[in-house]
Amino acid sequence: MSTSGAELAQQELIEEFDMFDNWMDRYQYIIDMGKQLPDFPDEWKTEETKIQGCQSNVWMHHEAQGDKLIFKATSDAAIVSGLIAVLLRIYSERTPDEVRHTEPHFMADLGLDKHLSPTRSNGLNAMLERIYQVAQQST
Repeated sequence: MSTSGAELAQQELIEEFDMFDNWMDRYQYIIDMGKQLPDFPDEWKTEETKIQGCQSNVWMHHEAQGDKLIFKATSDAAIVSGLIAVLLRIYSERTPDEVRHTEPHFMADLGLDKHLSPTRSNGLNAMLERIYQVAQQST
């Protein structure tokens, strides 16, 4: 079986994070990734696009382009924007099938499961749930 684009994206992230010796540098890298998120139009900031379960405000918009799902998201918190950038890199521009079959092992591989506060972990899981929910409904 060939390796999916989502799986390759996870492997690339893990390799990038291996370059950093400590968690302060890793957090900074995550924050820097968040600063590069594309603009998120205000009209997309609705109750339907808001992610429940996040400590900070998070909005996630999705659309289908051909057979792929495109996710865009934003947050008012720097670290959360970075986590969004990580998720979008792995799950956006993938088919619904690919999204559903991509386990988020990057969380454990990068140590995010141990280094994020419980509220940030809950928010990350809520965002992942929305991504999987969209993929499930898109089949």
